[in-house]
Amino acid sequence: MLLEKIKTPGLSHLSYLIGSGNQAAVIDPRRDCAIYVEKARAAGLEITHIFETHRNEDLVSGAPTLAQITGATVLHGPNPEKPIVYAQTAHHGDCFAIGQLEVRVIETPGHTDDHLAYALFDTAYPDRAVGVFTGDALFVGDVGRTDFYPERREEVAGLLYDSLQKILALGDQAIIYPAHGAGSVCGSGMAEREFSTVGHERLNNPRLQIMDRDAFMQFKVSENHYQPPYFRLMERLNMEGGEAPPSVMRPRNLSLQQFKDCDAEHIIDIREPMAYASGHFPNAMSLPVGMISAFAGWFIGDGECSVLVASDEEQLATAMEHLVRIALDDIVGGYVGVIAAAKQGEQMAQIQMIGTDEVKRRLDDPSFAKMITNARSESAAHFNNSGWILLDVRDADERAADAIEGSKHIYVGHLNERWTELDKDCHYTLMCASGQRATVAAGWLVSRGFDKVDIYLGGMSAWSASQT
Repeated sequence: MLLEKIKTPGLSHLSYLIGSGNQAAVIDPRRDCAIYVEKARAAGLEITHIFETHRNEDLVSGAPTLAQITGATVLHGPNPEKPIVYAQTAHHGDCFAIGQLEVRVIETPGHTDDHLAYALFDTAYPDRAVGVFTGDALFVGDVGRTDFYPERREEVAGLLYDSLQKILALGDQAIIYPAHGAGSVCGSGMAEREFSTVGHERLNNPRLQIMDRDAFMQFKVSENHYQPPYFRLMERLNMEGGEAPPSVMRPRNLSLQQFKDCDAEHIIDIREPMAYASGHFPNAMSLPVGMISAFAGWFIGDGECSVLVASDEEQLATAMEHLVRIALDDIVGGYVGVIAAAKQGEQMAQIQMIGTDEVKRRLDDPSFAKMITNARSESAAHFNNSGWILLDVRDADERAADAIEGSKHIYVGHLNERWTELDKDCHYTLMCASGQRATVAAGWLVSRGFDKVDIYLGGMSAWSASQT
């Protein structure tokens, strides 16, 4: 008998392979799905079923491709918007045998209308569920977001509350197997742990401590979440069935001349923030390889082609994996060798990093701060002035918890459109919690033609440390 978790870095996506006898099933496969076939065959198992907990918003499902490879049946929940063309519809109470294991379907709408949980039973010990695949309904330390139906906010929050009661009813002994872990955009309060039980969550999950349904609904309605533009692409592909991933998960290596001649819409520098700031190709944006999953979908549109700039071949391969999983994989190639290019006379751009003392000096110096009036206003009109602005690109919850007086706020992802509100004659210092997201924001502005930009290295963390 087999139960193995397969984690997808970057997206913090968790999928599962279960098996018994000579059969196997996969829960929520990712797009590059060969790993499931390899593991099943190594265990002498045939994949006969693929269970999807819901229509994912943050990655492309591998279910249609895996079904083509294996001949397995794909099961998906009832979807009132549009039929899932590559799947059969599973309903509450349906049961599926995987050798000695039994998978029982529980309809759990709320996060999405089509959401299902799958309770796992061992038929040799049938009284209680061994575990439950909770998808995006219940995480370790958090519950699913409910902001995908804004016109039905209270209704879907109430549906999630009801769905959670169904999962809790399986009993405290049931192990929970969620579709995401900490770092996923699908929840902000997940524990670093990826193992828990229904009983542990009942006692410790802050969201499950809200016993009153109306209070739970109001809490969920008041949450702040961001929806990158690529979510719409994921939703469409996961209803229609996305294409199989590229057969080679590595971009074509480009020479310097090929790099200069390529007609890519985006130059994406995937090196570390300090390397990018120290020297990068003009008009290149910064998307460190570890941040691609979180932010590429804000700045790269469906069908837009990109070229990657990396420190080494391993970075290129990892970046390609991340981009393939969110279907932004129109990559014309990758270039390694910024220093080598500089040695050949290529001009590199730089972005200055400044520290806390300099930020304080600018805030206190009228020659820098003269244009920062009515500092708490966030209207677009207050960005259209020359002068200096400390621009905070953290999320709204971070900003609400603590902010530097005199700073302005635009979430880093929202700069994909709101950069047009900014005056290119103004000098901007970008800040976040540490400097990483600020580098992404600064890189985007530089790629849009801004030339008066620097980065507060250390950000809010350094500022807070200076106050103690």
